[in-house]
Amino acid sequence: MPEKQNKDKKPKIRIVRINLSWIFYLLLIVSIGWMLMSNRSMPEKIEWAQVEEMIQSGDVKEVKYTRNDFKGTVSLRPEAVQKYAKLFPGGVPPKSSPHFFFLTSTKFDPETSFSQLNENLAPEAQVKLVIENNENIWRGLLEWIPMIVLIVLWIFMMRGMARNMGGGPGGAGGMNPFNVGKANGKLADKDKVKVTFKDVAGLYGAKEEVMEIVDFLRNPMKYTSLGGKIPKGALLVGPPGTGKTLLAKAVAGEADVPFFSISGSDFVEMFVGVGASRVRDLFAQAKEKAPCIVFIDEIDAVGRARGKNVGFSSNDERENTLNQLLTEMDGFGTNSGVIVLAATNRADILDKALMRAGRFDRQIHVTLPDLNERKEIFQVHLKPLKLSPDFDLDLIAKNTPGFSGADIANVCNEAALTAARRGRPDVNNQDFSDAVDRVVGGIERKKTIMSPQEKRLTAFHEAGHAVAGWLLPGCDPVLKVSIIPRGQALGLTWSLPDEKVMVSKSDLMDEMCCLVGGRVAEEIVNDGVPCTGALNDFERMTKIAYAMVSYYGMSTKVGNLSYYDSTGAGFEFNKPYSEKTAQLIDAEVKAIVDEVTSRTRKILTDNWDGLTRLAEQLIEKEVIMSDDIEAIFGPKAGKHGEERLKKDE
Repeated sequence: MPEKQNKDKKPKIRIVRINLSWIFYLLLIVSIGWMLMSNRSMPEKIEWAQVEEMIQSGDVKEVKYTRNDFKGTVSLRPEAVQKYAKLFPGGVPPKSSPHFFFLTSTKFDPETSFSQLNENLAPEAQVKLVIENNENIWRGLLEWIPMIVLIVLWIFMMRGMARNMGGGPGGAGGMNPFNVGKANGKLADKDKVKVTFKDVAGLYGAKEEVMEIVDFLRNPMKYTSLGGKIPKGALLVGPPGTGKTLLAKAVAGEADVPFFSISGSDFVEMFVGVGASRVRDLFAQAKEKAPCIVFIDEIDAVGRARGKNVGFSSNDERENTLNQLLTEMDGFGTNSGVIVLAATNRADILDKALMRAGRFDRQIHVTLPDLNERKEIFQVHLKPLKLSPDFDLDLIAKNTPGFSGADIANVCNEAALTAARRGRPDVNNQDFSDAVDRVVGGIERKKTIMSPQEKRLTAFHEAGHAVAGWLLPGCDPVLKVSIIPRGQALGLTWSLPDEKVMVSKSDLMDEMCCLVGGRVAEEIVNDGVPCTGALNDFERMTKIAYAMVSYYGMSTKVGNLSYYDSTGAGFEFNKPYSEKTAQLIDAEVKAIVDEVTSRTRKILTDNWDGLTRLAEQLIEKEVIMSDDIEAIFGPKAGKHGEERLKKDE
């Protein structure tokens, strides 16, 4: 049986591919070497009178004379070469002939001159004369070699750039000057796209919307029989890393129709009119293959609202590209059977004409995953990992609120790398906890040297955050407190957000108390001397205070007014309120911050003994968990936590 199988196997034919560029480089090296070798022995110039003396002395063996160049070369006899060594540079004669050359006038007659010289010489000393005409074939070729080399080199460079940029035969645009206006959208091959809707975890509402679009193209009669029309476009909107492009890949893998994918930046080019030309070419290709789907990733690169682009150019290439895109999507012509999918995380800056119904009929919001969706996403990324038997998926999903799908994938990868770094055979909960710390806070700075005073101040700073967050009901539950330096921070306090949909004024005030708690604890323990460690806390607290006054209408003096601009245009040049109102806003923000600071100081002072115990544990352990805080202060403050604080007062 094995012999029969060996007979059935046909020998594989090995195909040797010849790279033309290597042949070109080889020819270039050979031609340069030939030119250098051909000039290895340059004869020395002498006058005709010297030639006559050499001939009369019997030292010349042969003379070659070229009529049309009026030039002759002299080859000496071997025994006479050293006699004329002083005529050569450095006194070293060449090893090969000819040794000298001379130039004559148009009246020179070589036959007569050399016959007269040979008459007076013995037969063995007479000179051999060779007369020829130089056709200059090789000389003309050598003059054209540099130009030919440059032309061939330019052709090879352009072909290489075209291949790298997606050009060449069967490709698009690239660097070919004749294809610069062609769209370089890629037509997805169904066999190569392995992503399906099964690989997209979570995203319940968004996935259903996109699956319905695919169903439109698969079964159009199901919808058109009732008089409905297939949507012309759908816009995927959401924060970075939430899976917008992944949804588009799933559409490419599931759809039985052609799928074009292109980035918004591919339309923008330094040449005027190229963007509009590429838009026309893309939709022309899509119409030929209709029904099909066109996916434009990061559409905000060309879809920014007109008149608000950076700069003051009267003829903006990006606006021309957007105008052409608007025309192609829903202009006078028809694009029946072409559905446009687009993705962006900056929908607020897109042009209103691009967002209207008839172009993008649907806006699909791809939001950050909730707890159940995070579990599903973890299950997808945990498949290739070797997990320990005691791994708790619910715990790690609960400890990663606000994480996007890309963040979860990064956590799983970092956990595997951490386990491998520690030499473990599997990945456990501690590896995942450390991976979350690394993703959120940055890499641990093990070589950072802190003095005992700095470590003590950092411990009280983080304890101030933890105590205020634990005792105030509107703050998120504290999970972990650490004084191990990570990234740019000397210490961190991790909280688990409750994923609230709406936030009240009291919740915002409690959050600000938690933020300022670090500075207040520092001042109490350091005799009122502040330090620089609260920069990030103050930045976040100031933004919350200004948002309360100028956005959310939570100030009685300013009133129920909102100066928030949802269009994203900003107020760099013209604010929608007067200077008097601006002063009022600043005064209200200052009053809120002062109220929060005094309230936080009262809370921390009343619970200073517990805060000191917590700080001492931090100095000793460097990392404490919520159980350690609960052992000192009791359960986390809930709905009745505010009443407990009032009783303490």
